Amino acid sequence: MPARATDARRAAVLGKPIAHSLSPVLHRAAYDELGLTDWSYERFEVDEAGLPSFFEKLGPEWAGLSLTMPLKRAVIPLVDVISETAASVDAVNTVVFAEDGRRIGDNTDIPGMVAALREHGIEQVGSAAILGAGATASSALAALARICTGEVVAYVRSEARAAEMRQWGERLDVEVRTADWADAEQALRAPLVIATTPAGTTDALAAAVPERPATLFDVLYEPWPTKLAARWSMFGGAVVSGLDLLVHQAVLQVEQMTGRSPAPLDAMRRAGEKALAAR
Repeated sequence: MPARATDARRAAVLGKPIAHSLSPVLHRAAYDELGLTDWSYERFEVDEAGLPSFFEKLGPEWAGLSLTMPLKRAVIPLVDVISETAASVDAVNTVVFAEDGRRIGDNTDIPGMVAALREHGIEQVGSAAILGAGATASSALAALARICTGEVVAYVRSEARAAEMRQWGERLDVEVRTADWADAEQALRAPLVIATTPAGTTDALAAAVPERPATLFDVLYEPWPTKLAARWSMFGGAVVSGLDLLVHQAVLQVEQMTGRSPAPLDAMRRAGEKALAAR
């Protein structure tokens, strides 16, 4: 049932570290726009060991939680229901507390990626490349399972990581080929490149951007633009940013937690941009 504006409800983002999180900015902007004046959204630094006790203390006023690293897998035993999307990558970034008391775990990162690409005109691609092989890379593979009709090449630093990506490909029914990070410049010629690595990792690739690049999805949003994204834009390529992803996944969280749809995408993006500019 949709939440009423007079309901005093709570939500929060949990993780460690958490001080950098933009989620409070985005969710509060949504509440303001939706007239949910009695809703609050906070941040709490919680690690894997402290997560069960945090859940034990939650009262009926809680509507939902956003989970960031390192809690996306640790939270799974604490929920009653897990969505097919979350189960596909063993990662929950959203918990909604239903009226019947159930804790429902979902993953909005994957549909958030798809929505961010769609907003930039990417509905389907014949092939793609992924830079990196961490948790975000598995979500990227799950997103590509929905829009990529051909091969995905993952550029990784070790055979162990390569094996993991191939396993994820089998699980998600995506055709995955792995390649050594030393050859990552080749990735930049793909119709869609998804960079999932930490800040600075792709800087050395900026000089190798082709003259007519296609689309780069760089999941970072701070610092922004990355050297790779800046060079990509300079050459006229389309760039999807980590802020695009953050906003789209937060939109889905707001809709699930509040029962209000559609969530105010533009207002949330403006709030995120303003907060980043202030930093």
